Amino acid sequence: MPKYGSKSAATLASVHPDLQKIFNEAIKYVDITVMEGERSKERQEELVRTGKSKTMNSKHLKQPDGQCHAVDAALYPIDWSDRDRFVYLGGFIQALAASMLARGEISHKIRWGGDWDSDQNMKEHSFFDGPHFELKKP
Repeated sequence: MPKYGSKSAATLASVHPDLQKIFNEAIKYVDITVMEGERSKERQEELVRTGKSKTMNSKHLKQPDGQCHAVDAALYPIDWSDRDRFVYLGGFIQALAASMLARGEISHKIRWGGDWDSDQNMKEHSFFDGPHFELKKP
């Protein structure tokens, strides 16, 4: 069974407990690396400046509840040129989260950066952020 390395585990610990629960369950089935959780304002500004993010209203920043509501993760090893791997993980995490929500194990729906409006049509979006997962408002 895969397990998180120390860096991925520490990064995952910086995000909302619902995201931690989802990704701690997911690692039992697929090998995942967690790249980013909570970000500083300066880091977010850098990502917007370089075009890797589109907003300063990122859920990677601390939210009003004091927690980070987003995580960036990928299948390990990461292959940035293989979009299908991000789509696979996006679908897997969304299905897992929906199942956990239905069982009452988490309290938030999630949104994936490959399908921003959650309509299962990934081709309509101009900004594909395959590693990005965030909590939706309940």
